[in-house]
Amino acid sequence: MGRGIPRAWLIAGGVLLGALVILAIVLAATLGGSEEELTGSAILDEVPLVDGHNDVAYNLKVLMHNQLENFTFDRNLSADPVWSCSSCFTDLQRLRAGRVGAQFWAAYVSCVSQYKDAVEQTMEQIDVIKRLVDKYANDMEFVTTADGITKAFQNKRIGSLIGVEGGHSIDSRLAVLRLMYDVGVRYLTLTHTCNTPWAEASPADNTTGGNLPVATERGLTDFGKTLVLEMNRLGMMVDLSHVSYRTMLDAINITKAPVIFSHSSAYALCNHHRNVRDDVLGMMKENGGIVMVNFYSGFVQCNETVNATIEDVVAHINHVRVQAGVDHVGIGADYDGVERMPAGLEDVSKYPHLFDRLAAARPGEPKWTREDLKKLAGLNLIRVFKQVEKVRDGMALGVRPPYEKLLPIQALGNNNTDCRTDLNNSSSG
Repeated sequence: MGRGIPRAWLIAGGVLLGALVILAIVLAATLGGSEEELTGSAILDEVPLVDGHNDVAYNLKVLMHNQLENFTFDRNLSADPVWSCSSCFTDLQRLRAGRVGAQFWAAYVSCVSQYKDAVEQTMEQIDVIKRLVDKYANDMEFVTTADGITKAFQNKRIGSLIGVEGGHSIDSRLAVLRLMYDVGVRYLTLTHTCNTPWAEASPADNTTGGNLPVATERGLTDFGKTLVLEMNRLGMMVDLSHVSYRTMLDAINITKAPVIFSHSSAYALCNHHRNVRDDVLGMMKENGGIVMVNFYSGFVQCNETVNATIEDVVAHINHVRVQAGVDHVGIGADYDGVERMPAGLEDVSKYPHLFDRLAAARPGEPKWTREDLKKLAGLNLIRVFKQVEKVRDGMALGVRPPYEKLLPIQALGNNNTDCRTDLNNSSSG
């Protein structure tokens, strides 16, 4: 009988082989985890991507007259004969592909409605947004709180919020502002492209050569400043996209809560009056607010003959991060509100591409960690929203009653009848 391999050696070899197998499994898992960490879009499964501004409701008004019976939002509309319009980039399939966790839907009506029927038209837009969310309740959930965004995300639904785009929509009446809050509006953009009787819009800064305009005396009037404080009291976010430079300064100086720019980019990179200047970006650190970067080609690439790319949007996000801080930057793409979106970000399905690109920082660019990307995606906005709610609750504890300031009757334009004229013209009997 020949000599075999000692039993002890066999046991040791088995142990060694087992250890090698375990090591291989651990290495594979570790390498897989590292690869995932380098994929920026992976964080969109962990925190909600909150976009600050989408105008699909206005397209519903223009293309469908707010009729939803024959509107199929749950299919890809990119080839639909009606919804393949030049400013149509949104449907549920593409929102899901884009891994959108929450969306502020804009209730917008044209400035031509000012002093006429702006309130009525805006209420119709609020109504169609709420009906759209109800129709697709398996995919969307109407929310009005910061915690509601998180809960909708946990329920695997797109948290749906309402922002009113343009101060002309309240007809300069604090009562209308309060009622809009009651039906679910959670931000008001103080102006659109037109001035209101109490706030100056960004076209006032439309200078040639990109020179910084001298701060005007216009900005916010006393009524406008009171309106900002009433928004603080209600818990409604003050949105400074579309407002003039002076209005930005006035609002930031008077507000008790953080402000937002729901869809604005960096003026230093594209000197359009709709963008935010570096000194205002710097103010976000102290104010605690957020600039949600707009994707529109005309705001991120000032050369009208060249369409923007995803690289232009990355540059704006990085600039806002450097100037304001990583806690004060977010996403407000402006899909369905404009006609030219950058190559690589053509519709709402493309958000993951942006996060993957940011994670793959190039030399000279800020390095985005997983936690940074989570803040950009939605945690910054949720933090701001919670702080706005905290200010509201603090004012309620102080028993701050509703503000009751009135504009002069003549400032109400064609809608110049209110309780004061009724009282003056009333008769007894």
